[in-house]
Amino acid sequence: MATEDVALAASAEQGILSKPDTHQQSPRSTIVNDFSIQIATVNGSGSQSANSVLLRSIFRMGIPVSGKNLFPSNIAGLPTWYTIRASKDGYVARKKEIDILIAMNAETSKEDMLSLPVGAAAIYEESADLKQFRNDVACYPVPFDKLTADVCPEAKLRKLVKNMIYVGVAAQLLQMDMQAVEAALRKQFAKKVKAADLNWAAVQAGYEYAAANFTKNDPFQLQPMNATEGKIIIDGNAAAALGCIFAGCTVVMWYPITPSSSLVENFIDLAKRYRIGPDGKATFAIVQAEDELAAIGAVLGAGWSGARSMTATSGPGISLMAEFAGLGYYAELPGVIFDVQRTGPSTGMPTRNQQGALLSVAYLSHGDTKHVMLIPGSVRECYEMAMDAFDLAEQLQTPIFVMSDLDLGMNNWMSEPFTYPEKPLNRGKVLSAEDLTRLGGFARYKDVDGDGIGYRTLPGTDHPLAAYFTRGSGHNEKALYTERPDDYVNNMERLSRKFDTARTLVPQAEIVQTGKSKIGLIAFGTSDFATRESRDQLLKEFNLDTDYLRIRAFPFSREIHEFVASHDRVYVIEQNRDAQMLSLLKLDLEAKDIVRLRSIRHFNGLPIDARSITDDLVTQEGI
Repeated sequence: MATEDVALAASAEQGILSKPDTHQQSPRSTIVNDFSIQIATVNGSGSQSANSVLLRSIFRMGIPVSGKNLFPSNIAGLPTWYTIRASKDGYVARKKEIDILIAMNAETSKEDMLSLPVGAAAIYEESADLKQFRNDVACYPVPFDKLTADVCPEAKLRKLVKNMIYVGVAAQLLQMDMQAVEAALRKQFAKKVKAADLNWAAVQAGYEYAAANFTKNDPFQLQPMNATEGKIIIDGNAAAALGCIFAGCTVVMWYPITPSSSLVENFIDLAKRYRIGPDGKATFAIVQAEDELAAIGAVLGAGWSGARSMTATSGPGISLMAEFAGLGYYAELPGVIFDVQRTGPSTGMPTRNQQGALLSVAYLSHGDTKHVMLIPGSVRECYEMAMDAFDLAEQLQTPIFVMSDLDLGMNNWMSEPFTYPEKPLNRGKVLSAEDLTRLGGFARYKDVDGDGIGYRTLPGTDHPLAAYFTRGSGHNEKALYTERPDDYVNNMERLSRKFDTARTLVPQAEIVQTGKSKIGLIAFGTSDFATRESRDQLLKEFNLDTDYLRIRAFPFSREIHEFVASHDRVYVIEQNRDAQMLSLLKLDLEAKDIVRLRSIRHFNGLPIDARSITDDLVTQEGI
């Protein structure tokens, strides 16, 4: 149920789908390495380890795989769904349809069963008797409690070990490589040999039961490939934390909030390993502030003093940061803010995905304020753009927002290994004491080079001309207080020039242009994966060629204008209700090109899928 449409779930509740008028389906042609598995459990049941073993076992078989965790925002007790997609073609977006259900939650098992498409398969506790609800689904009832009791004498551990039974059942039915399964399991419990042995016994028990009791009646099968060699599995928050370490970040001020907390937690672990001096003392500072407003204030203060500093938050935290974000823009203070987006408004659904903070971040604060946003579209870019963000913050002397989301930040993704950074850190226009002696002084907010970026000094620079006032009130080129209209206009126009300079410094758009299509697609962030898959569907099913541009930053680089101008219709694909990226594009494009834009929106809290994009575009095109 969790990853199906609301209408389908409602139909199930009303009993519309309860007894399809069909006979048991005969097995279809074998479907190899191209299906999704959904494990329905309860939050806090310990299923995370089993799900990770299943995911990594498929990965070890050389099959492209992705995993998505749909979990409640409470601590324990509510339904949780974990979806694994195996795709021989390398597709990693959420698949709209569920092919194999592992139903471990009695509370949702009926609804989960009813939401399956015809021809799917279901593994479930035999006492649930889910076969009564569907005769067009391959059913595999398993006595989980009995099998668990046989391998785990200690009653208090059975709830955890029970999950490994379904790993073994699935492994047998899908013809998985058991060496890969054992290797994944022992890696999961690398420091706990006894736990590994106990859980491996449970996997074997599930495997043996399935082999002895089931006749396979579904088409799904896994076969070894060689498509994951050399690749890694990592989540976006961990990748971003690694990028922060390589970027030279030494100050983190934060307030915990889902789904960004693990970014800072990963940074803390890395800092404890790699930010300890020869004297054994930490060379970093990490402070949990009283709220998000205090956190960004301290980040900007640390950036002003010369430290590379950051915070991580989500929508509600962004709302609280508005006041200091405006100070950072106007007083020109460097700092990095990771916004791992979730649904809103207000508390919203803290553990659901959305790209819903674009407009609020782009203009965060009152007055004429515009912020730079970097928009990673993969875990690799989480790593790379984390490093880019710290360089840009100091080059542009302004807060930089890195716009990830829950799907990218908290879920597991395949990736090529990250590249070790070789270029030196870019600290921007910083004057030393020697520079000041040579120049005879400086004006902090004077546009010397025509790019809108002034020169700065750092506190402690040993020179009588190094000091200046940093203020959020009106100021002139020399940082002196003023309310003169011409000084204000000059300063604001300079800041606008700086924003134009940012267009040339931020990551440029990625373009796939066939030269044959008058239809263009624009996406960004995690919408990229589903968009690429949708392009293949459109070509294969409708013979429709499309061009594609992926936005990677705001302000927009000029090639985005050219892309829109070169197509009759451009569909902007995004995960929010109000077409926020489309709105930003309308503010940036020439009036004659705005009419070319169309919108494809997805905002139910689930990660966007390719089929939804394809269906929407085909409808709008009238195909």
